[in-house]
Amino acid sequence: MKLQQLLSFTRKAVDEYQMIETGDKIAVGISGGKDSLTLLYALSGLRRFYPKPFELTAVTVDLGYEKFHTEKIDALCRELGVPYHVIKTDIAHILFEERKESNPCSLCAKMRKGALNEAVKKLGYNKVAYAHHKDDIVETMILSLIFEGRFHSFSPKSYLDRMGLTVIRPMMFVNEADVIGFQRKYDLPVEKSRCPVDGLTKRQYAKELIHQLELDHPGAKQRMFTAILNGRIEGWPVRLTREEVKSSS
Repeated sequence: MKLQQLLSFTRKAVDEYQMIETGDKIAVGISGGKDSLTLLYALSGLRRFYPKPFELTAVTVDLGYEKFHTEKIDALCRELGVPYHVIKTDIAHILFEERKESNPCSLCAKMRKGALNEAVKKLGYNKVAYAHHKDDIVETMILSLIFEGRFHSFSPKSYLDRMGLTVIRPMMFVNEADVIGFQRKYDLPVEKSRCPVDGLTKRQYAKELIHQLELDHPGAKQRMFTAILNGRIEGWPVRLTREEVKSSS
């Protein structure tokens, strides 16, 4: 996937779900993985021509794993003209040494998001961008169906009352396969996850299940994604039509 295509998908999400307003200060959560680095590229590119001017910064929550390096990410941020902040935490120590969690993913995500949101708020930014893509949205829906018994997935845009922050997901129309292609084409400085349970999660199970469904029934993933978009899920914002987007620009 080329940068132009990435920007097109990103603007589609931003426009249709009204993710960005004039004067917004947006922080991109950078884990070091391919998704968040691609999102950084997307928003830094969008910033150059989007009709509603906004500021951008990048924030990494360092979980405390050994051999996690941010030097190359910092260099990319400087190249893109985006300020970069690294927030040191002891989350890994708490999860695996103090609590000895056997299923740490849910608690880790909660602690990581909490640390990120708090840092973003202290920096004076009003929005935080997460790098969830189309596959993440479909996987979340599958997990919700199987383990919660409800049709649900995370929203393209949501307001966190307690923090006074708005969460946006500008890569919601981007396929993971395209993210992988973009990462390879632009040689993004991916920092491998140091988590000892990486790849052994329920989300990985959902990913493999969807992959098999796609093999058996080509187009199944896209149809599931369309069902989510049309599903009137509680908490989702109204999606603007093409005409409404033009009139709001």
